[in-house]
Amino acid sequence: MAGQPDVSIVMPCLNEAASLEHCITRARFALDVMRRDQGLTGEIVIADNGSTDGSVELARKLGARLVAVERRGYGAALQAGFHAARGRFLVMGDADGSYDFVEAAPMVAALAGGADICVGSRFRGGIAPGAMPWKNRYIGNPVLTGVLNLFFGAGVGDAHCGLRALTRESFIRLQLTGDGMEFASEMLVKAALLKMRIAEAPATLSPDLRGRPPHLRPWRDGWRHLRFLMMLSPGWLFVLPGVLGGLGGLAILLAAAAFQLSGHGDVSPLGDYWTILAGSMVSVSHMALLLGLAAQFFGIGEGYRVAGPRSRFLLAQLNVERMLVSGGLLVLTGLAILVTIVAYWSAMHFRPIGSALPAVFGVTLIAVGVQNAMGGFLLALLSEKAGLRMRMLAPAPTPAKEPPKELSRM
Repeated sequence: MAGQPDVSIVMPCLNEAASLEHCITRARFALDVMRRDQGLTGEIVIADNGSTDGSVELARKLGARLVAVERRGYGAALQAGFHAARGRFLVMGDADGSYDFVEAAPMVAALAGGADICVGSRFRGGIAPGAMPWKNRYIGNPVLTGVLNLFFGAGVGDAHCGLRALTRESFIRLQLTGDGMEFASEMLVKAALLKMRIAEAPATLSPDLRGRPPHLRPWRDGWRHLRFLMMLSPGWLFVLPGVLGGLGGLAILLAAAAFQLSGHGDVSPLGDYWTILAGSMVSVSHMALLLGLAAQFFGIGEGYRVAGPRSRFLLAQLNVERMLVSGGLLVLTGLAILVTIVAYWSAMHFRPIGSALPAVFGVTLIAVGVQNAMGGFLLALLSEKAGLRMRMLAPAPTPAKEPPKELSRM
C-alpha cells in the first residue's frame, strides 16, 4: 500500500514522561539516518500501558502514533505495538533513555540483508557506569544467556538487550505470548527453534533518565525468564532427567536380579530399600519421557517447533492403539508376577518373603503400563490438534515431471 512506512520503532511506555521526549527525538533522528543511508521511511509507535503522568499527551504532541494497551506488562505492550505497527521492519527499545535508537540503523540493515532478527549486545557496545546493577551484569544476564544458548543454540552474547529489530514476517511466525519481561527470551528461543537467522549488533547501555526505580524486578523477572526457558525445553526439563533416572533405576533392578539369580541369597547387598527406590525411579522417569513427548508435540502443533525426523518417527509409532496394547501387556505381566508371588507366599504358609524385588518388578510394570495407556490418549490429543498428525506424516509432494523437450519448445 502506498505511503506505508518501512520501519516502525515501537516503545513500551508506562509513566515515562521524564524520558519520553528524549527517546522520541533520538528515534526520529534514527529514522532520518535510515532514510539517508538506506532509503527507508519510518514511524514511531508508543504502546502505552496505562500512563497517568502525561506521557500520552506528550507522545501525541511530539507526533508519535499512540496505541493504548489495556493488558499490563512489558511483553503485552510490545505485542500490541507490533500488531499496530505498519512497517515491514520492527524495532523495539525502551522509553527510559537507556538505549540510543540510532544504533538500530545497523540492525535494520541486517534485516534488509536477510536476517530475521537482529539483537543488540551491550557487552560489545558498552555499558556506562551505573547503567546495569552488578548482579544483572555478572550473574543474571550471563547465566540466563548461557542457559538459553545451551538449551536452544541461539548463539547470542546478550539475550536480554532491549534494543532489537525483527521483520514483520518473523513476528507473525513467532506467535509471541509472554506478557512480562520473559518476552525477550521467548523471542530468541522461538527464533532458534524455528531455525531463523539471528544477527547481533553492538548496543550501548546508558543510565536511564527517569529518576525513579525501574519496572524491572531482578529476582522475580529472572525467575520468569528461567521458568520460560525450561518450559520451552522439554529435552532438558523432561527427557534428559527421564533417561538418566530410568537408566539408573534399571541398573539397580538388574543388579539386584543378577545377584539373586546367581544363588548368593534372596537379598542383594543393595537391600530392599534401594530396589523400591529403583522401581520408583523407573516409573517416574517413564512419566517424564511421556511428558517430554507431549511437550514436543505441543510445540510443533503451536508452530514454534520444527518437526524433525525423530519427531515424525515417534508420532508415526506412538498411536493410541499401540500404546494401549503395550500398556495392557505390561499391566498383565505385572499382575502375573504379583499373582505368582501370592501363590508362592501361600505355599510358604504365609511366612515372610526374603526379597521385595519380585514385587517391585510387578508393581513397576503395572505403573508403567497404566502410564503408557493414559499417555497414549494424551499424545493422541496433542497430535490430532490442528491436524498435526496429518501434517507431519503427509508424504512429500512428488515433483512434477518435466515435459518432453520436443513439447517444451512448442
